[in-house]
Amino acid sequence: MFRRIIFAAVLAGIAAGIIMSAVQHFRVTPYILAAETFEHTPHEHGATNVQSMPAAEPWKPDAGLERIAYTVLANLVISIAFALGLLGASLLLDLPITPANGAFWGLCGFLVFSLAPSAGLPPELPGFPVAELWTRQLWWWFTAAMTAGGLAIVAKHRAPGYLAVAILLIGIPHLVGAPNPHNYETSLPAHLASGFVANALASAAVFWLVLGVALGFINERTFRREVLQ
Repeated sequence: MFRRIIFAAVLAGIAAGIIMSAVQHFRVTPYILAAETFEHTPHEHGATNVQSMPAAEPWKPDAGLERIAYTVLANLVISIAFALGLLGASLLLDLPITPANGAFWGLCGFLVFSLAPSAGLPPELPGFPVAELWTRQLWWWFTAAMTAGGLAIVAKHRAPGYLAVAILLIGIPHLVGAPNPHNYETSLPAHLASGFVANALASAAVFWLVLGVALGFINERTFRREVLQ
């Protein structure tokens, strides 16, 4: 069974990662490249006679093929990790992922890791004002965990009391509120930021749908092969 899980996660992760990379390349990356031009635009801060040395920039892949290759590689690794996470959740809940419910599993993944956290921390372009990194990471993981817990309760229980607890768990992070930046000033145009958020969430939805459906079909095929053997 362990070998079947790894096999399904790798195949489904590769399929979803490649599709997500293609969608990101055409629908998300153009917004990032446009935002980087605003981020690197020099700003006037008043006249001064003191010239400061430019800060050393961290390494990043060159534009073009190298950047695309690293992006695809990162997407494949993340996709396989998320596939393993979904399969692990299905084992814990004793709810196998099948072709019939694969899209639903994908929807749950999208809610947990994309839609719920983006309600407080939407996808951010370079140069967009943000709060401190550790506070954003803490709230993001807190939101994902609480949303996953609420959905797990809904998946296993239908009694009104359990549903009320699930709704409470899902709502707590948003009642607490996401960390906010100290300053909201930015040179990014509003249409650039809004377009990026919409396309980033759309690409995430496509990714999770493909991942869930692929896991369902691969699980069924590998299980049938084991039975026949």
